[in-house]
Amino acid sequence: MPQRWLIERSFSWLGNYHRLWRNCERKLNTSLMMVSLAFIRLLLKRY
Repeated sequence: MPQRWLIERSFSWLGNYHRLWRNCERKLNTSLMMVSLAFIRLLLKRY
C-alpha cells in the first residue's frame, strides 16, 4: 500500500506541469526527457 501511494503522489506532482498534460511532443524520446526534467526540477526544488 505505501508504494502505491508513492506512485500516485508522483503522478500528481507531474500533473502540475502543463507541458505534460497532453501529448504535444512528436517523438517518444522528447516526451521521456520532459518527464525526466520535471522530476529533476521537483527534486531540486525540494532540496
